[in-house]
Amino acid sequence: MHVHIEVDDHGHNALPPTLVEAASKYFKTSGPRPDLNAIADMYRERKMAAVVFTVDASSHLGHPPNSSEEIARGAAENNDVLIPFGSVDPNHGSEAINRAIRLAEDYGVRGFKFHPSVQNFDPSDIKFYPLYEALQTLKLPVIFHTGQTGIGSGLPGGFGIKLGLSNPILLDSVAADFPDLQIIMAHPSVPWQEEALAVATHKKNVWIDLSGWSPKYFPESLVRQANSLLQDKVLFGSDFPLITPDRWMKDFALLDLHGEVRHKILKANAVRLLGL
Repeated sequence: MHVHIEVDDHGHNALPPTLVEAASKYFKTSGPRPDLNAIADMYRERKMAAVVFTVDASSHLGHPPNSSEEIARGAAENNDVLIPFGSVDPNHGSEAINRAIRLAEDYGVRGFKFHPSVQNFDPSDIKFYPLYEALQTLKLPVIFHTGQTGIGSGLPGGFGIKLGLSNPILLDSVAADFPDLQIIMAHPSVPWQEEALAVATHKKNVWIDLSGWSPKYFPESLVRQANSLLQDKVLFGSDFPLITPDRWMKDFALLDLHGEVRHKILKANAVRLLGL
């Protein structure tokens, strides 16, 4: 449920070089940033499918994003393994709404990705409600980054990136006011894991993906809830290319989970959520 297309066919990176370097240092990875077709080949070899996207944070970072339209076209050419999500900058107002509609209706994206900290917006602010209304009407799920981020980590002022905008409790009001909008909280939401579990437990339309952390570092409370109360609302995600699916799966195999829960997390929940 969580694969970033960081480099496009022209070699353009979705983030400024300083942020790419900081994220690589944070995740202790120096691996290559493969393009969409290389990612498709990699997932095809593993008999996996992947939700792919970029993040449009152009207004805050002053850096042009990778094209969601190109990602959608590339995913269509690799539709045996890739499922495209779009990204729009919420700070662009009506332009973001119109673009989201075009991405859904003309390019076939199956959902949208937001990163409140990197995009510099408070997801609970009602000025973004028209965007959520449009997405709810489109009947497409949305992924919100939650918790700590490696983007900007260790830089002066964190490159101006505010962690508090990704507190999952900010999504509670969104889930309450848009009950038909399926909201995926990305990542173990450290240091706000209990808030994330509370929102996912209370709101039927809220899910959790497990990307961005090796499973061996998952908070105990998250594993316990995934194995019981939230077993139908938890989703496999890696955060590739910063964490490989191979490493994630190796560590996931060591978690103490019921067999049927493991199947739900790895496939069945996503199939249901995405209507595959």
